[in-house]
Amino acid sequence: MSLAIPSWRGAREAGPPLLPESATDASITAMIADPVLRGSAGRGWWIAMACAAPLALITVIAIARLFWSGIGLFGINATVVWGIPIANYVWWIGIGNAGTLISALLLLTRQQWRASINRFAEAMTLFAVCIAGLFPILHLGRPLYFYWLAPYPNTMTLWPQWRSALVWDFWAILSYLLFSIVFFYVGLIPDLAAFRDRSVSRRGRVIYGAFALGWRGSARQWRLHNVFYMAMAAIAVPLVCSVHSIVGLDFAASLMPGWQETIFPPYFVVGAMFSGFAMVVLLAAAIRWGFGFQNVLTVRHFEAMALIILASSLIMTLSYATEWFSGWYGGQAAERGEIAFAFAGAYAPLFWLQLVCNCVAPQILWWPRMRRNISALIAVSLAILAGMWFERILIIWNTLSHGYLPSMRRLFVPTLEDWLLLIAPLSLFAMLFLIFLRLLPAISIHEMRQLRHERSRP
Repeated sequence: MSLAIPSWRGAREAGPPLLPESATDASITAMIADPVLRGSAGRGWWIAMACAAPLALITVIAIARLFWSGIGLFGINATVVWGIPIANYVWWIGIGNAGTLISALLLLTRQQWRASINRFAEAMTLFAVCIAGLFPILHLGRPLYFYWLAPYPNTMTLWPQWRSALVWDFWAILSYLLFSIVFFYVGLIPDLAAFRDRSVSRRGRVIYGAFALGWRGSARQWRLHNVFYMAMAAIAVPLVCSVHSIVGLDFAASLMPGWQETIFPPYFVVGAMFSGFAMVVLLAAAIRWGFGFQNVLTVRHFEAMALIILASSLIMTLSYATEWFSGWYGGQAAERGEIAFAFAGAYAPLFWLQLVCNCVAPQILWWPRMRRNISALIAVSLAILAGMWFERILIIWNTLSHGYLPSMRRLFVPTLEDWLLLIAPLSLFAMLFLIFLRLLPAISIHEMRQLRHERSRP
């Protein structure tokens, strides 16, 4: 079976079109813009916000409680010094890295079905990276001094320790967040102008007009926009790969058994795309249902994403096998002991559940009917997100609980604070995404209109 992703130009041969044949520029603009500009928030949006906001408030309360009492509230101990917060950081930064990577790769490879998913995938990046950036700060013993990670001018000539993983993470998150904001905003400018022209209120015209930066849609503006946007996409791919490689090197640069793996940087990058596409599937299904976007988020979009998820699952399975083989073939007792502990130790149930979620569950996507079944794809995506979190936490727990010295081997026991900072940020992410849906177009208007024009060409 080929894993080639169906492209727009093959739409009429590969299946039903990605847009109705009767679609016009005006109807596309109205379909995407009117729910934001002219329609009130539906009951589903208010119910979702009512559920997300209280739990998001719990995030703030948990952080305040942590700042007041210290990191002793976590379940970390003298051996497992990295606990759930660092696992959450790696999990969230993986999801965050995927949004811009997905958008940039699909743009560079001319996968024109990206027009329906790139906008909310990039928004997903911004919110996920902001949440990810909180966890290293929360894990610091003295989080109020987090700015010491940057080489700021100071009279005591106190500079960061450049061999510290915290410093690497600081610069990785900061550079990637700034780049993602610019990439997201540049792609949004033509749509902000469309909102400015279509807004029914003077306030809307002023606000959207200010952020549109005087966009008029002239040939010169479009040419400069396209050149700059493509250049940004070309920069995004190596940047995203380097950012998540740095996260992998946080572990690989150490001396602990199970972490000294050269496969970690590419393995983390593929894992980011794996979990990122799973999150994009969930967001696409929610937007499709909530806004009635069945005409622009079609079954063919979900099928294309299912193929990428399937390919990523196969790569992840090969990566797991390579990691086990390298540990066994190296012949070191500590490496072999760590692998045996993963398969049969105290955390073995989570380890086997991780393999089921990441390696076994996506295999149902070999069947075309399952790839086109949105409910089945949602279930697989949820399993992947859970499996990738198990993977992140087990990378930390397995190695730190089973190091070189038997006298230092201890298990990690999560506390209430650990669970709060695992669950509550999900609601914070949901609340931020709901606000995004009420203020900005969830789907790129100008790219959808461009696709309609390309379809009409002889």
